[in-house]
Amino acid sequence: MIFQPIKKRCSEMNEELKHRFYINTDKSKLDIQMVHDFLQTSYWAENIPLATVEKSINNSLCFGLYEDNQQVGFARVITDYATSALLKDVFILEPYRGQGLGKWFVEYILEYPELQDVQRWLLGTKDAHGLYRRYGFKNLTEPEKIMMRLNTNANQA
Repeated sequence: MIFQPIKKRCSEMNEELKHRFYINTDKSKLDIQMVHDFLQTSYWAENIPLATVEKSINNSLCFGLYEDNQQVGFARVITDYATSALLKDVFILEPYRGQGLGKWFVEYILEYPELQDVQRWLLGTKDAHGLYRRYGFKNLTEPEKIMMRLNTNANQA
């Protein structure tokens, strides 16, 4: 599904770029090998198996950023569409960074119609705090209330 109104947003992106790129949630368009290649070298999913990437895509709302038919960015949201959403695996390929595409991409995801009822958004980042703060993300105010369980037997990065 393509949500068209995004083209009029993100004042930091010039008009030419707004007409060259589009965002789509159709999983059949995703270049899963490209997504895997990027993720397995990322700090957050280093050495992640292809099967794990495929399973995560199948069980998430996914967003692809495209120039013509070439995918140049990816993100996914794990959500119940009501109470919570976890924004994951957001990236723009290197040659396309620095043009405002990341800001546009995050805006698009956060304004996606099916996600407007979500009460609480979460994400993890090592180095993009500034980007996400502009969209209302903050450090946890009560991190002692958030817990994590690691499954050391799982086949994942």
